[in-house]
Amino acid sequence: MTKADSPALSSGQSSTALLIVGGGIMGLWAAVHAERLGIDALLVDADRLGHGASGGLLGALMAHMPDKWNAKKQFQFDALVSLEAEIAALEQQTGLSTGYRRSGRLIPLPKPHLRKIALGHSRDAEERWIAGERRFHWHVLDRPPQENWLDGAAGQSGFVHDTLAARVAPLSLIAVLAAFLRDARHVRVAEHVSVDGFDLQRKVAKTSMGDVTFSQCIVAAGHQSFPLLERSTGGLSRPLGQPVKGQAALLKVDVDPSMPTIFRDGLYIVAHEGGHVAIGSTSEVRFDEPFSTDRQLDALIEAAAQLVPALQGAPIVERWAGLRPKAIDRDPMVGAHPDHDSLVALTGGFKVSFGLAHHLAAVAVHLAAGRQPPFALPESFLLANHIRVASR
Repeated sequence: MTKADSPALSSGQSSTALLIVGGGIMGLWAAVHAERLGIDALLVDADRLGHGASGGLLGALMAHMPDKWNAKKQFQFDALVSLEAEIAALEQQTGLSTGYRRSGRLIPLPKPHLRKIALGHSRDAEERWIAGERRFHWHVLDRPPQENWLDGAAGQSGFVHDTLAARVAPLSLIAVLAAFLRDARHVRVAEHVSVDGFDLQRKVAKTSMGDVTFSQCIVAAGHQSFPLLERSTGGLSRPLGQPVKGQAALLKVDVDPSMPTIFRDGLYIVAHEGGHVAIGSTSEVRFDEPFSTDRQLDALIEAAAQLVPALQGAPIVERWAGLRPKAIDRDPMVGAHPDHDSLVALTGGFKVSFGLAHHLAAVAVHLAAGRQPPFALPESFLLANHIRVASR
């Protein structure tokens, strides 16, 4: 596929029907949908594909709680269920593995009132977690369903076993999406090309390789999307979003990769293929060093070892830190700009991006192409909603 040194960009000027800014999980899915629809597209990334928040270690694909059902929870549920088939198709096309598995989730219940709440959630799941003939469950158990994984003492009042949750290896999924695009007929990819701003009257992106003219542009550059969108938005009293630092670690442990993800108080423990377990993650809105790990990650590793004895003394394969995009109203930020219909946002997501990106990107690409989106976005996801919040 076209790279940054291709004639289309090295000449200092290029044009495309659809410009996709950002080669993380959102931008890559947008490029995949553009290819499927036969749209002439150019994806540019300031570094290499997946170098930002999408290059993390955790890969937990979790659902919202099944209570107080609303459009946002339904959208996420549908996306999480459909992702399995999407990934299977990509794996078949590329011959590569994404490390996807619907392994479920375990939540220890340390206090009696939490068990009562969990039983209510179990009834909610039986009513709501239904996709055609498939049903997913929120079981409340007295002990963990597997031995030699979660310490039974962690749940004095029982455990939740959620059968909807899944996991994926983030870098493996990025590699599969990139491999799909290498054989694309309609999409070009240019790494190490940064976008500094837009001239929306002329529909021109100012890039490090020269001007790129476009008919439509999708901004999917993670937390760097916020300042790009802000420069084209008047009347804001606050930023559209902010970067939130996350830290995670990958340990080498001889565990069954089918073990469910453990979740407790913001701590995730995710069993992956190849004898690896990922632990994370912090959510830091204030930080001095965005890409370095520190004592906060050490504390997560220690807490994980208390829950899973097999992790005690396990060697650390990798420590990771990165910046995730948190939109001002927390939910993903997607949709056409209310004042510039050639500009479409595809960012935010914060902790849920990997589970929703394929659906969010499909909506963004259809909007950019002037087509009816295949899914209705919850109002809180819309770029226009985030702009209203930031303008208050």
